[in-house]
Amino acid sequence: MNAHLESKICRFCVVKLVNSKLLTAFHALNRHILALKLTHPESIEVPIRRLFVHPKYLLAPTVATMLLLLSACAVQTKDHSPAIADAIPTETQNNDDIGAENNDLAENNKNPTTEPSEKPTEIVYNTIWERLEASFALPTCEVDAASKRWAQWYADHPDYMARVLKRAEPWLFYIADELEKRNLPGEFAYLPIVESAFDPFAYSHMNAAGAWQFIASTGKHYGLEQNWWYDGRRDMYAATKAALNYLRDLGDRFDEDWLLALASYNAGEGRVSRAVKRQQAKNKPADFWNLRLPKETRGYIPKMLGLRCLFENPERYDFTLPPIPNTPQVAMIDTGTQTDLVLAAQLANIPIQQLYALNPGYSRWATAPDGPYRIVLPRLNAEDMTVRMSNIGPDALMRWDFVAVESGDTLGGLAQRHNVPIEVIRATNKLATDTLQVDQRLRLPREGVDSLDPLYAAAAAELQKLQNKLVAPTRINHRIRQGESLSTIARKYKVRVADIQRWNGISDPGKIRAGKSLKIFRSKAGGSSTRNSNRVSHTVQRGDSLWKIANKYKIKMNDLKRWNKLNSKSVLQPGQKIKLVL
Repeated sequence: MNAHLESKICRFCVVKLVNSKLLTAFHALNRHILALKLTHPESIEVPIRRLFVHPKYLLAPTVATMLLLLSACAVQTKDHSPAIADAIPTETQNNDDIGAENNDLAENNKNPTTEPSEKPTEIVYNTIWERLEASFALPTCEVDAASKRWAQWYADHPDYMARVLKRAEPWLFYIADELEKRNLPGEFAYLPIVESAFDPFAYSHMNAAGAWQFIASTGKHYGLEQNWWYDGRRDMYAATKAALNYLRDLGDRFDEDWLLALASYNAGEGRVSRAVKRQQAKNKPADFWNLRLPKETRGYIPKMLGLRCLFENPERYDFTLPPIPNTPQVAMIDTGTQTDLVLAAQLANIPIQQLYALNPGYSRWATAPDGPYRIVLPRLNAEDMTVRMSNIGPDALMRWDFVAVESGDTLGGLAQRHNVPIEVIRATNKLATDTLQVDQRLRLPREGVDSLDPLYAAAAAELQKLQNKLVAPTRINHRIRQGESLSTIARKYKVRVADIQRWNGISDPGKIRAGKSLKIFRSKAGGSSTRNSNRVSHTVQRGDSLWKIANKYKIKMNDLKRWNKLNSKSVLQPGQKIKLVL
């Protein structure tokens, strides 16, 4: 049998075994050997053919496979011409295909110099774990006792790992794709487990954010936008690309010493580079295990190696990996325009909680005006949204509130009243100056959810609650002015006096002094004051007046007029509904 046919049998065996379909491989190989026997009777030993024809030998598949590999790959041939690359089918053929293949094999033998076109065999991975393991490149945890302890720790906490891997599941296929594009180790898919437990809302004491834990400066360097609307560090789609680009750069810097790259991801490449140079200057080993690095970094690598060992050999640790297939779980839609997240959830027919879990980068009720405009959804829901979007115009993807400028209004006053940065009002309304005209209409972030359909209102309220709970707050340093009290400061920032006391360790609110600074924390997701407040409706009774209603609910009469578009000459009628924001 020539080298081509010899190679064909060996490669066919290996591909079938790699796919762990042993029994299928036996039957397929039997057909191939029978076919080869017809054209090359001298090359196939009868005992080998009999081995795969007689059913009793199939009772010992492992032994049979080993014998086949040894025999087929050891066939002596007089033809020492270069092996001709040929495609091996990945699925078993039926008997009707054997004759056609015999003709092809015979034709190849007649014309050994004619090389068929290359058709590389694609390895099929049944689970995402198999795919990632195929590109593992880190040392095993056997090199370090702490790594073995971490592998056991992860295995001993199955509930924790189940929560983490549930969060990871939508993203693993996408991460695997991005790893392969950059030729990075498969273990890097598990880096967010160490960094954040795969929590996109994780926020560290060093102000690192997101599942990949970027600080603001590094995030900006790798293209992650951070503004009032959006934080790319929390966006799994964008942050994954940025993190893997960073790791690729670190790998290039340290000649693909991946432990040094990981140490740099944690401690900074400058610190690791200096540690390496110190060792080299002393003619001492400069690998990770011999560097003087912070305690946190020295504990960081064993966690990664422990995960490698756990995922490579879960049976050893009595750990069960969830059956996550090697298929895309989510799809990305680019709407091309600023999009209301609640409307997107309705178009995709999914709960707002699920949509926000897949799109955690957005800090407000909508995508950013200047992008990104992408919405990540489960694949089937993405198809639904695409179909529905084709039937509506782009203007239908956003809802705004409009306010009319009144006498005495300023841009700063409107921004404070509606809890919106001045720059957002400027950008949203394309204002060239801060000068406003009476009755000028301004577009502002939506707050009038009470006038919308109840399903939208409920979803908008739920989204606001999620964002207030999950999005890390913004810290403000307020310098106390003469005459200010904690009460006036609390009203200004729409927070509680008790919170200001707690943030600043103030036991007696009466003992604050002008010139001192106070720490104020406000939710980045906090929309307008009305959105964060409770809306109620008051039914006007006989004898009611605006002053009496304002006094009863302890609100300002000017606010009452503004909420209901009333003035001092307005006459209230019994039974009339008055809107209140408490």
